[in-house]
Amino acid sequence: MKILVTCKRVPDTDQKIHVKEDGSGIDDSNLAYVLNPFDAIAVEEALRIREEDKSGDEIQIVAVGVGTTDYEAELRTALAMGADRAILVENSTLMDPWTVANTIAAVVERELPDLVLMGKQAVDDDANQTGQFLAALLQWPQATFASKIEFGGLGLRVARETDQGIEEIEVPLPAVVTADLRLNEPRYASLPSILKARKKEIEIIPHADLQIDVATQLEVLSMKSEISQRSCVMLEDVNSLMEIISP
Repeated sequence: MKILVTCKRVPDTDQKIHVKEDGSGIDDSNLAYVLNPFDAIAVEEALRIREEDKSGDEIQIVAVGVGTTDYEAELRTALAMGADRAILVENSTLMDPWTVANTIAAVVERELPDLVLMGKQAVDDDANQTGQFLAALLQWPQATFASKIEFGGLGLRVARETDQGIEEIEVPLPAVVTADLRLNEPRYASLPSILKARKKEIEIIPHADLQIDVATQLEVLSMKSEISQRSCVMLEDVNSLMEIISP
């Protein structure tokens, strides 16, 4: 069995993000980057599937990133966690979710995995589109916002997080599954694993080799910083509070 896991490089949210003066995007000159937290959950789930498997069959985990060579750092994070291989589709052009999904679909056609695991969204744009686009392009069944994954029935039993509660569905393999925050808690890679991952080779595929149009269909018109309007008012007694909150 082969599991393909997508890995996106995103700004670490534990830092102050500044918008460029012209409003064209964020100022990334001094930003620290990490593996998208939802993708880390997807990697962890792939590792748990392999660890809990009782069939005796080999399960190979392949991490895939689409972007510049800077993505190698996040792919090595996945390798340090336990992924077997890593593939980088190298491209310096800013791509929208549709183009990324087409790119990953081309990698899927090369690798022929039984399961694609992805984060439900990336924390930089919160688009929540790539997994759904990918499933449509591949014509595979999909299970989004997964909070629990089990093998059985048609192939996978998946519990989905919805606004109305937990929805349980079954999907046959091959399938695309996107990970919700509650699916698991990603492990920390050990120091020996981190050092070992640094020496592993990452397969580089030039984006041009996949013959995919990289012209984006999404344009960011402007971006603004959120302005906090918070203030602190000291109240003398409960009656003063009631005057404020009473309709």
